[in-house]
Parts: sequence; C-alpha cells; structure tokens
Amino acid sequence: MLKHLKNFWKAVRRLSGDDAYDRYLEQYAHSHTHDDGDACAGPLSRAEFFKQWQNQKWNGIKRCC
Repeated sequence: MLKHLKNFWKAVRRLSGDDAYDRYLEQYAHSHTHDDGDACAGPLSRAEFFKQWQNQKWNGIKRCC
C-alpha cells in the first residue's frame, strides 16, 4: 500500500511541476559530467531555475490570433 501511495504522490508532483527542479538537477548531473576537466558554472539555484522557468512560460505572445 505504501508503494502505491509513493507512486501516486510522485505522479502528482510530476503533473503539477513540483518536481521540476529535482528533475533538472538529475539531468544536469547526468549531462554535465566531464572527464576532460572542463569546469562548468554549476547548476542554477532553485530560485534562479524557477525564475527562468516562469519567464519561459509567460514571456512572449501566448494567443492563437
């Protein structure tokens, strides 16, 4: 039963976008691992990530006509 509740909660968080930053960090860690020693600036902070996410969502024309 607990497994089903955890899976349900995980689905709710994904649908609502609540886990967006967690998924960003996972993707960042996966795609920014370099063996050649390239220094990256590091991932965005939670506040920077959500500010960028909101700007992408709401900036620009969002209508059909």
